[in-house]
Parts: sequence; structure tokens; C-alpha cells
Amino acid sequence: MVRQIPKKADHMNIDYGKFRVKPGSKVNLREYATSEDGGYDKRSAKDEIKQNIRQLKDLQEKFYADDRYSLLIILQARDAAGKDGVIRHVMSGINPQGCRVHSFKTPAKSELEHDYMWRHYLALPERGMIEIFNRSHYENVLATRVNPQWILNERIPGYGSVDAIGGQFWEERYAAINAIEKHWYDNGMRILKFFLHVSKEEQKRRFLSRLDEPEKNWKFSSSDLQARMQWDAYDQAYEEMLEKTSKPHSPWYVIPADKKFFTRVAVGDIILELFKSLDLRYPSAESPEILARAREQLMSE
Repeated sequence: MVRQIPKKADHMNIDYGKFRVKPGSKVNLREYATSEDGGYDKRSAKDEIKQNIRQLKDLQEKFYADDRYSLLIILQARDAAGKDGVIRHVMSGINPQGCRVHSFKTPAKSELEHDYMWRHYLALPERGMIEIFNRSHYENVLATRVNPQWILNERIPGYGSVDAIGGQFWEERYAAINAIEKHWYDNGMRILKFFLHVSKEEQKRRFLSRLDEPEKNWKFSSSDLQARMQWDAYDQAYEEMLEKTSKPHSPWYVIPADKKFFTRVAVGDIILELFKSLDLRYPSAESPEILARAREQLMSE
């Protein structure tokens, strides 16, 4: 039996539409906040996250039983923006049989034998399932946009040099991603895309924490500093990605990430809004007569 879902306190209702990138709009990341608390402090945010977990657990059960939709959650961010923490705190109450997390690293040699979407297709959720992409196919218009020489590893005919990779190449890649995501949506997949927007100052603080605390050293990679040196170039890549690929069927949300507690509340709330917007229902049970005969048979053993 599904438990009664408690209502949120009225004063904590937040308009998450301001974080949603409107299709066709121009994006300037400087106009998006990196720090916001939404009226929460750490303690009240923790209570809200717990309440969200209870609701998600109940709705996930119905989502799984309904078996018509799947959910793909995409998390993109700079290093140390808090993707792992969001996954750990927001989805901790979900039945692990109905939710998977896939973290995409640098493509392996075997993966480069296929087109760039191939490995992501293999990880897509089936109906009734939730899949979280920790980084995603969008790395192919982010990391490769900032470092176009990496495109050469894909060995695409007609693109044998960096000079050949011009604006038309990226426009076609955006169009392909949009078409693929629309195809997924039309076949029952619901898509939420989150860019966790962390400031350069907060990233520095978190990097130093990883360096200063021995138990966090493993989280730091020297390659993180290379990406930090390319901050402005990544800004431009993120802005264009958000402009070109935020669609009604697969929206991007730019979530302030300097305060981890708010980031986790916001992502959880938006996921809940999506679940509640679906016409979820349990499948029809067998007739009362059949159920009664089954009970009688079991009781007679």
C-alpha cells in the first residue's frame, strides 16, 4: 500500500522555472546564480530531502508498476560541483532494483570503434526504470568542443584534422542529439537535464579541501586543473550547449551549486514534479473471484 504523501510547507515553495532554460533563449551563465539557499538552512534542507526521499520511494514503486515510462536524469557539471553528492543524497531511498547510475569516463578504445552515442544507448533505462547519467553524451559537445583534437580519436570520415571541425560540425551534432532525445521521449522516456552551476571560487575551495584532507586526496586529479585553466572556454561551450539543446521534451535546469544542501533540494523537487505530472497507475489486478479462489486454495494447504 502506498503511504500518504505529506505536503510541503507553503513557505518553501520555490519557482524552479527560473532555473529552466527556455527553448531558443540566449544563455549567459553570468546571469545565473551559483549560490542560493531557497529559504533553507542545512537543517531544514536535510528535513526536506528526507521528505523527498519518502515521496520518491512511493512514486517509484508506482512508476515501476505502471511500466509505460522510463526516466533519464542527466547530470553535467564542472569538477567538484557535487554530482556524486546529489546522486547519493537525492536517490538514497530509491529501490536499487529500479534505479541505476552510469558514470561515463574517457571513451575506451572499444567504444571509439562505434559512434559517440553507442555507449550511451547501451545504458538507457528500460520502461519502469530510472537511469542517472553522471556526465553523458553531452561531453561530446563540451570536452570535445574545448579540446577539438579529441574528435580525431573518433576517426569520422571527412574530419581528419582540427581545421576541418568547424561550426557546421557542431550544429549537426546538436541537431542529432535533439533528434535522438525527441525519439526517446516519443517512445516513453522522460528526460531531465541538470547543469550544476558552481563558481570558480567555490571550486577552488573544494579542490583545496581535497588536497588538504588525506581521505579526500583520491578525489583530486591533476587533469582537474587543466579544465580549470580552460574555464572561459568551457563557459562558452556550456552556454551554447544549453541554448541549442534545451527543449520542451528534454529541458535543461541550471542549478546553483555553491551550497550543496540547496542543490540537492532543488534536484529532488524537480524530479518529484516530473513524477507527479505523469498519469501513473497500477496495472489492473485479476478479478475478485480469481483472487478469492487463490486465497481459498492457499488456505486449504
